[in-house]
Amino acid sequence: MESIIIDRATKNKFVLIAEIGVNYYDIANVNKIAPIEAAKLMIQKAKSSGVHAVKFQSYKAETLAAKTSPSYWDVNEESTTSQYELFKKFDSFSYNEYKVLSDYCKSLDIEFLSTAFDFESADYLYDLMNVYKISSSDLNNLPFVEYQAKKGKPILLSIGASNEEEIDETISTIRRYNDKPIILMHCVLEYPTPYSHANLNRIISIKNKYTDLIIGYSDHTRPDAEMEVIKTAYNLGAIVIEKHFTLDKTLPGNDHYHAMSPEDALKINEGIKFIDQIRGKYDIKCLDSELVSRANARRSLVASCNIFENEIITENMLTFKRPGVGIPPSEIKNIIGRVANRDITEDTIISFEMLK
Repeated sequence: MESIIIDRATKNKFVLIAEIGVNYYDIANVNKIAPIEAAKLMIQKAKSSGVHAVKFQSYKAETLAAKTSPSYWDVNEESTTSQYELFKKFDSFSYNEYKVLSDYCKSLDIEFLSTAFDFESADYLYDLMNVYKISSSDLNNLPFVEYQAKKGKPILLSIGASNEEEIDETISTIRRYNDKPIILMHCVLEYPTPYSHANLNRIISIKNKYTDLIIGYSDHTRPDAEMEVIKTAYNLGAIVIEKHFTLDKTLPGNDHYHAMSPEDALKINEGIKFIDQIRGKYDIKCLDSELVSRANARRSLVASCNIFENEIITENMLTFKRPGVGIPPSEIKNIIGRVANRDITEDTIISFEMLK
């Protein structure tokens, strides 16, 4: 299966990625279904909302965080204060489960991918997905970046909490082993990201600097009523948008309160479609739809008095009036001094046929 993400992005078409992450565990609890069924339900809802790809997170708590690792999220929303304890709640899936989900995605024509957080995950995900996602948290984990780059697949690289020289070094590491497309994702590593911290102008800077890369945005703000954060990011140059996804934004937990719902995803797609419609083309020329208005709203050279046959045209014999179907005023210097080959009555639109 060809990568939907890369195919669309390289054609400058909008891509929406729903990061399901590990939210399916909570959806399973609420709906009293198995986690794998909850994950499938979320994939199906994402697809029906116009999402192009779904992303999960593949990890084991033991290989991801030390048992003393502190939280860095809003503990009012997610009360767990240990990274290890939080990740341990949501690390039961492995190859078999992700294979089921990958196959299910193929059946729905939506792209599957999962962020690998360890070497084992990076290996078993190879056959299941077309694109690797490197988390902001692993941007300076160059041995792991190198390992994934050597897989030879396109890479989504989130650059939250990173400085310019770190980004450059990571890109250079990837490029030593991999010439496939890189999607550079602006990101703020703050959960949730206050609107005043979204720092979307950074998208312009990275687009101007990394001209050979595709630019995207991984969003952690709370969904606003009209999805203006996402639409603004797109307008600034982020073709690929990734946002956490849930079926219930009121659920407690780290990734529900700043996630988009299926209704939000629909709103995003509708908004982007409207933006694309009003953006139009880059050509600097008169539109076909303007031709009638152009002809009627512009002006022509018009006789300001009666002009007689064989009379030499002078400037005071001419004025400028609508419509613009005759000789344009810009040609006046080429008309002055010409000779009328017929009588021309006042208020007549001048044409070249009237002149010698």
